[in-house]
Amino acid sequence: MLRYIYADQLDQFPRLKESMFRDRADQFSTRLGWEVSVNEDGHERDDYDDMNPLYVIWETPEGLHGGSMRFLPTTGRTMVNDHFVHLTDGVEIRSPFIWECTRFCLSRNAESRVAGALMVACGEVMRGFSLAHMVGVFDARMVRIYRMIGASPDVLGTLGKGRGAISVGLWAYEQAEPEKVFSRAGIAPELSEMWFERSLGFPIRQAARAA
Repeated sequence: MLRYIYADQLDQFPRLKESMFRDRADQFSTRLGWEVSVNEDGHERDDYDDMNPLYVIWETPEGLHGGSMRFLPTTGRTMVNDHFVHLTDGVEIRSPFIWECTRFCLSRNAESRVAGALMVACGEVMRGFSLAHMVGVFDARMVRIYRMIGASPDVLGTLGKGRGAISVGLWAYEQAEPEKVFSRAGIAPELSEMWFERSLGFPIRQAARAA
């Protein structure tokens, strides 16, 4: 199932929290070899985890992390503006209608549908918080995944070639293919809405007012 959890609520879900940060270390440090910070507990964390982001986490039947994404409004600090503005020709992306999604992470044993489920959640966050776009930084391996799911972004800029390429992408809600994304994830829209409401305490249609 999908859970929507703010950082200051993570301690209520200790197994999810522990396994998410460990899986992030495994993916970004061990498997991809990125220069990320892994603490003595084996957790991959950065400054943006201290800014009370909203996490979307796929919870396995065992109560562990299967995959996750992290969301922050672009009206505050974001990775794309702090570290990747050279990929957008020096133009900062800031708008109350654009959030940043980062740290797309899948556990080693994640089901194939988990990637699709995370993109379902991305669409629900956009719909629920009345967002027009999501912006994010992604590497070359994600191009195929996004295309397969039916959620390819508009690429604003790319540095490098081949497997080493890094891009900034913009996802527009009106350009999404929700039927394909839901089908790929194997999730009924009604169930997705229930997970959103159960986590955040209000229906999607009320989320913009609650925010």
